[in-house]
Amino acid sequence: MTVKVSAIVEGDGEVHALPILLRRIAQWLTPECPVQILMPIRVPRMSLVNRPQEFSRHLQLAASKCGESGWILVLLDADDDCPKALGEQLRERAQQAMPHRQVAVVLANREYEAWFIAAAASLEGHRSLRISRDDAEAEAEQPRNAKGWLALRKADRSGYHPVTDQPALSARMDLQMAFDRSRSFRKLCSDWIAKTRLFCPAD
Repeated sequence: MTVKVSAIVEGDGEVHALPILLRRIAQWLTPECPVQILMPIRVPRMSLVNRPQEFSRHLQLAASKCGESGWILVLLDADDDCPKALGEQLRERAQQAMPHRQVAVVLANREYEAWFIAAAASLEGHRSLRISRDDAEAEAEQPRNAKGWLALRKADRSGYHPVTDQPALSARMDLQMAFDRSRSFRKLCSDWIAKTRLFCPAD
């Protein structure tokens, strides 16, 4: 059975990047499970965090897309919020709204781009990035502006553009490196394994 994954994201970059990343995670962690990554649903962060009815409505849309043979992933940037506290709050809301469906909530600490910082050594030379030894050892989830961190390391001074750079870097980043150096990326991976194997148990 093909496991369908329906995601809810907040940014245009994630709409294009997350399916690439999830397909790579699937090949890496659950290669025995056929999966279909559906086009993510983009919803403004405020609607998901501050408007429970909007959150519930989009969860229902995601559930209708993946059907009974799949699960829902809600992926947001933590920004200045505590990932654990906000994640628990959103998970409780999701459980109340969709008690019979599988929903995972992951907050990238602080931004999706922090996962690129975690795997920075593997991105040297890609998308004109120049990564020093100190950069490769940087605390991945510390910078408040991970997008700005990446922009400053563009040798061509072209700036960081999520719609184009985020998919390209998601296709290139070393997943094991990101896993080792980012707690929130490990959370994404553990949720991926747990939810996917509910529908496709390991032998």
